[in-house]
Amino acid sequence: METNSRETLQADFDTFDISEELGFVLEEPLTHLPDYYRVWLDLANNLTHLIESRKLRDLVHNMPVLSPDLLTDHRELRLAHLTLGFISMGYVWQEGQHAPAQILPKALAWPYWLVSRRLGLPPILTYADSVLANWKLRDPTGDMEIRNMDLIFSFPGGESCRGFFLVSLLVEMAASSGIAGALEVMHAVKICDLISIQKGLIKVTQSLKKMKETFKLMHNQVEPTAFHGTLRIFVSGWKDNPMLPRGLLYEGVSSEPILLSGGSAAQSSAIQCFDALLCIQHEDETGAFLTRMRDYMPPAHRQLIETLSICPSLRDFILSRSSSDLCQAYNSCVSALVDLRCYHLNTVTKYVIVAGNHARSMGCPLRGVGTALNNTGTGGSNIMVFLKSVRNTTQKALILERPSTSRETEI
Repeated sequence: METNSRETLQADFDTFDISEELGFVLEEPLTHLPDYYRVWLDLANNLTHLIESRKLRDLVHNMPVLSPDLLTDHRELRLAHLTLGFISMGYVWQEGQHAPAQILPKALAWPYWLVSRRLGLPPILTYADSVLANWKLRDPTGDMEIRNMDLIFSFPGGESCRGFFLVSLLVEMAASSGIAGALEVMHAVKICDLISIQKGLIKVTQSLKKMKETFKLMHNQVEPTAFHGTLRIFVSGWKDNPMLPRGLLYEGVSSEPILLSGGSAAQSSAIQCFDALLCIQHEDETGAFLTRMRDYMPPAHRQLIETLSICPSLRDFILSRSSSDLCQAYNSCVSALVDLRCYHLNTVTKYVIVAGNHARSMGCPLRGVGTALNNTGTGGSNIMVFLKSVRNTTQKALILERPSTSRETEI
């Protein structure tokens, strides 16, 4: 029985492109492309200097239009998408909030569009790029811990930029055991295996708690002024963004500007998987925004969320059973997700709202977003309204009246 369960789990990992140890994080990302694409890597590897010296746009204007046809496998495509994404964000925001580029030149726009189509991702820097596929080990024989990790590409912001993306990556890694637990629960519900459901939910709860503890590293690694005043604009998109209200024109791709959201934690497949497993249904604008954010995830990851969403309802299953142990395991899971969302809310208050108010009172840094995104997330949502909504909806999923019969009595 255990062998069959293990085989089923491995099949799920393969189907949904999940790493048992890293979750949705891309395993061993490439750092080099075929020599034909050297001009892309040269720009991306020197991006911070080129942005700060205001030379990036001129170099992009002189860049040849390269065909992505020489990119053969998934990792090459992911690195190309990451590379073109970083260059594009640097190009658009090189001059800061007052002079964003209105047109993405064909040398960037055309290959970026084609690479994106092959991956099933939009042509903008996504969370799947900047967090899940943007890491390397300083010592390849060492462990995946923050002192031994670095970014493949970076924006201005120094150590705060490095810390922001790497802590987000480590939070995703902490979700890996919870994703496996979610898959176990999904299969156990189908065969009414109460013990396996409970064990799977305990895994998810432990994983969510580990994610919150890992998230706390952000406060030691990222300085609020550097995040808000320097880094944040470079992960901002061109949908629901007052700095680019009409969107961005992709030269050689479309005759009209295209509206795309910037990278956002709402694009985390892990969190949306836990929502789907626990039957937490966000409604109205919040639900519509989260559903739209799935378009910014790799298709296999998106498929897992959709698979969990259409499975028999775990919450209804538990409500139909007289098992206080099962109910308690479910509620512990929901409470851990509420705690994580509360912590995220408090962290955003510190790094966006408070830092934004401070920047407004002190005068905005050279490339800072100033007041333009003080209340708007990089994905385009009203950030505080959105985060409070997802927290409150999650809390409502708690089963308030627990059945009195224990599992032992039921058995």
